[in-house]
Amino acid sequence: MRVSGVLRLLALIFAIITTWIFVRSYLSSSVKTIRLPRWLASSTKETQVVKYKCGLIKPCPANYFAFKICSGAANVVGPSMCFEDHMIMSPVKNNVGRGLNIALVNGTTGAVLGQRAFDMYSGDVKHLVKFLKEIPGGALVLVASYDDPGTKMDDETRKLFSDLGSSYAKQLGFRDSWVFIGAKDFRGKSPFEQFLKNSPDTNKYEGWPELLEMEGCLPPKPF
Repeated sequence: MRVSGVLRLLALIFAIITTWIFVRSYLSSSVKTIRLPRWLASSTKETQVVKYKCGLIKPCPANYFAFKICSGAANVVGPSMCFEDHMIMSPVKNNVGRGLNIALVNGTTGAVLGQRAFDMYSGDVKHLVKFLKEIPGGALVLVASYDDPGTKMDDETRKLFSDLGSSYAKQLGFRDSWVFIGAKDFRGKSPFEQFLKNSPDTNKYEGWPELLEMEGCLPPKPF
């Protein structure tokens, strides 16, 4: 009886030790499993892309102006204009409209001088003509189209935009996409311009071409 009792005691002690080892191993593996997402999170942070002014992936050189201009997407999403990390016009600011969206910026200091939207489908083009003729010297002119920028375009308006350095103002028409940066009394053609013609063969949004996005760095006195 005594020998069997000792054997039972030893078996109980062995079972307790075995259970303890199993539980410890399980908890150790659980801790490792918990730490894995933290390791993944730290790896994700290391690969995040740093954004600079106006969301650019690279910083602009000293004394250069950072900019980003997007035309509207069909007649659904309005255009946006960012200059030196200041969002001048956007749907969020609720200051954009169908037609041509125009912002004026001091070409030396980068200060915003004003912004307006002109309805080029059912509006009065005389308001746009007056605005363009009153642009002060040394001002940069930022333009983004939305929905329809060309129905109300006439010869006088096209010439005024051409005088600002546009290469495409003369052919701008119904529902075309257009983004542009020019300047008063500019001689030559601006390198900061993009244009897409409304065409059933190439349109992305049925009756409209895809939106245009232009970004980069403007050098001091670029014109």
